[in-house]
Amino acid sequence: MITKPPLLLLSILCCAVVLPTYAAQTMHKVAEFITAKETGERLSPRPALKLEPLDQPDETFPTVMVDPAKTFQTIVGIGGALTDASAEVFAKLPAERQKEFLTAYFDMEKGIGYSLCRTNIHSCDFSSDSYAYAPAGDKDLVHFSVDHDKRYRIPFIKAALAAAPQPVTLVASPWSPPEWMKTNGSMLHGGSLKPEFAETWARYYGRFVRAYEQEGIRIWGLTVQNEPMATQTWESCLFTGDEERDFVREHLGPALVRDGLADVKLMIWDHNRGIIYQRAKAVYDDAEAAKYVWGTAFHWYVGDHFDNLRQVHDAWPAKNLMMTEGCFGPFEASRLQEWSFGEKYGESLLHDLNNWAVGWTDWNVLLDERGGPNHVGNFCFAPVHADTREGTLTYMNSYAYIGHFSKFIRPGARRVAATLNDDRLLATAFLNADGRVAVVVLNLKDEAIDFKLWIDGQAATTNSPAHSIITLVL
Repeated sequence: MITKPPLLLLSILCCAVVLPTYAAQTMHKVAEFITAKETGERLSPRPALKLEPLDQPDETFPTVMVDPAKTFQTIVGIGGALTDASAEVFAKLPAERQKEFLTAYFDMEKGIGYSLCRTNIHSCDFSSDSYAYAPAGDKDLVHFSVDHDKRYRIPFIKAALAAAPQPVTLVASPWSPPEWMKTNGSMLHGGSLKPEFAETWARYYGRFVRAYEQEGIRIWGLTVQNEPMATQTWESCLFTGDEERDFVREHLGPALVRDGLADVKLMIWDHNRGIIYQRAKAVYDDAEAAKYVWGTAFHWYVGDHFDNLRQVHDAWPAKNLMMTEGCFGPFEASRLQEWSFGEKYGESLLHDLNNWAVGWTDWNVLLDERGGPNHVGNFCFAPVHADTREGTLTYMNSYAYIGHFSKFIRPGARRVAATLNDDRLLATAFLNADGRVAVVVLNLKDEAIDFKLWIDGQAATTNSPAHSIITLVL
């Protein structure tokens, strides 16, 4: 745990989204940054490594082998969620701490350069109250209004976008239709969408996108429903795979097209990896539904199941995969220094990206000293916590672990081949649009491991301490 954000010394230029190219045999120095358990190192620079000629790697010496000529998916971005809760906590901070927070997350030099964010369509559990944008019975959405969001969330999102020197991509998700559209008469506790309100609910998404657009906030993508198989004590709504398919095909997809929003990226599922293949199949095997869908969103709860992502990609390679939520809970202040939280972020990011995810978002970017606010008491952890009584910020090690990816793997980067000959390490590699290669190496073991980075007949040797994460940039 740290109370000040780690400031990096390496200046990384903003990358235009163009096809990356790599010039072999031109790099001789490798910048290295490390975060390690039981040290003060958080995204800390190490002395530069020197690449030396090495025709081929040694099979018995631990080696991360990178081939920038073999490229895979293109990255949309990496970041977190700009929720009502985060916005309300941000508003309680003194101006100096607000500036520190925005710099820590969105600045590319002094912070970790978030480039992808998610927000909620009306209320979710991480709101101080349950609310909707249209009153009961407003089937034609005559009284639709996002005025509620103008107090905290819209100003917060605007501040985040303004703090970022690069464009930030924004995805929005609903947790539930308004209660008057639900079978259980409540936004909470599951329930389903009443068939007679399917068209109204479909138009609701477009009204939200246009309302935020009028506030100067562009919504790049939408998910159909947050966690459509979970009956929660908070805002929730159940959709089977077939119901989601039919809603997209018959209502939501056509509504977005009619509203001139066909370019908004629509994602299905938005739940865990366990049955992601079956949920994707329900929609993608229907051509009329699939034509409206850009990809499948997923969360990290209830098991890892990373290989399911690869199988979805292999079955439908034209569709995309995006991780949209992950966090730890319930909140306990005594666990703010727990190292395993950051490691979970690192492991998930690395495996999700290696299995074709094009984007990755954490849950709340900021919560208070209780892990909220949350109107149903579902308190949890965030990479940054504020003590609203003292006006201070605490950075968990998860902030640094995410930063090892978000700061160095920029929008437009393409994943490249990265292989290992030692099972004790995990690695991924990306070729940025400016030609730089970023390699992330994760050590979850209790032992330090010397290893080589090998690329194009050159190699450099370094050390991975126990429970550490390293980013190498060349």
